[in-house]
Amino acid sequence: MYSGFWYTEALEKDNDLSPRLEGDLNTDVCIIGGGFLGLWSAIRLKKANPNMSIAIIERDRCGSGASGRNGGLATNWWAKFLSLKKICGETEARRICEAADSAIDEIGHFCQENSIDAQFRKEGWLWTASNKKQIDSWLVLTEELEKYKLNPFQIMSSEDIQKKTGSPRTLAGIFDPNAATVQPAMLARGLRRVAIELGIQIFEHTPLVKLERSKVPVVKVPHGHITAQKVVIAMNAWGAQFPELRRMITLMSSDMVATAPAKQQLDAIGFSGGEGITDSRTLLNYWRNTPEGRVIFGKPLGQFGFAGHIGNLYDRPSPVANKIEKEFRSFYPQLNNVPIVSNWTGPIDRTLKGIPNFGRLGGHPNIFYGIGFSGNGVGTTVFASRIIKSLVEGKNDEWSKCGLVEQKIKLFPPDPFCFIGAHLVRDALVKKEAKEDLDQEPGLLVRALASLAPAGYVPQENDVK
Repeated sequence: MYSGFWYTEALEKDNDLSPRLEGDLNTDVCIIGGGFLGLWSAIRLKKANPNMSIAIIERDRCGSGASGRNGGLATNWWAKFLSLKKICGETEARRICEAADSAIDEIGHFCQENSIDAQFRKEGWLWTASNKKQIDSWLVLTEELEKYKLNPFQIMSSEDIQKKTGSPRTLAGIFDPNAATVQPAMLARGLRRVAIELGIQIFEHTPLVKLERSKVPVVKVPHGHITAQKVVIAMNAWGAQFPELRRMITLMSSDMVATAPAKQQLDAIGFSGGEGITDSRTLLNYWRNTPEGRVIFGKPLGQFGFAGHIGNLYDRPSPVANKIEKEFRSFYPQLNNVPIVSNWTGPIDRTLKGIPNFGRLGGHPNIFYGIGFSGNGVGTTVFASRIIKSLVEGKNDEWSKCGLVEQKIKLFPPDPFCFIGAHLVRDALVKKEAKEDLDQEPGLLVRALASLAPAGYVPQENDVK
């Protein structure tokens, strides 16, 4: 299965493979999905309940899905404060953001305590503007955060932001010191190892065939089944196969390229820190470097899933790698002699507000889900596993009653309308943001279609109303 740079590098250091499930198994908890949410949840549950039997099934290898294909930017949730406040009020929004804030250090401590070489670098997040239209797009957020004395962002001069990024296209920006970059596939493989050491059973190359929603759920796989007292759906975009979850998200891709190592050149232009960097467009440009001096650059320009089906849509090289490379070159013309050595694509389970949802599948008391991480799961899944843990344990606490549980979220239209609309909106965004890069105003129809896009990092004025 095609994996791209991150996962190929991770398997060079850890090529261990768990057996597939052959036969039948009884367990307390079965987690469907061996990515970040499934692994963090299993580890948190097992540490709190050493006698609890937990099994994870994974269609390929742990971390081979979205968890091993993202940009490796672990950001907190202060950028989502306005959306959260509309969903669950100021007090709960603040509590959730503080939990997400603590997740960054938790990743670092976990890696240190368990000798996981995930290249964790807590050097912050640079939220930048790459054209004049984007300048100060964060003000509606930061001014609201200031009212509550919660603003972690530091304003940077255009000179300082260009020195930090090494890019002439970054015109302005703000800085959040509590964010990190990781090698995501190495983090996922490290979580897998720790889970196994704790006694969690992992079955790889064991895809879900059918989930029987009996009182005691049964998870059917190609060569057996698991009877579990509790089931957790931690499948990211693949969770769209369940009708109750399908319209909570739209399936889209984010596409990435990786350069050859060029540490001396990066140092020469000032791009030597471990910050994660984004700009402020809806079709977000995001990038960072690696300790050995590669640049990883990504953008959501690729393919959409149809009717909850993914198949092998993302198990191939990026179909838009040339466009991603062109965008990267526009930010770093000084690196035109540095070759692109890998490209890949991965799925995003995008919600309309960019906020994940948690709950009980179809109201079933013993089947739980978390979905809709919207491309921001590296840090989010750490504190999200607290929600899954409380739901599985049947607790009545601040996590099972969290404002992210059983939200009454606005749904996407059914397919084919969503599929067709996604292409129209994406193409309109491409045109709109290309015009803005030239300091030109897009046409009325383009603006109207682009306004239908799901929420990104940049908040809208009506978020504060």
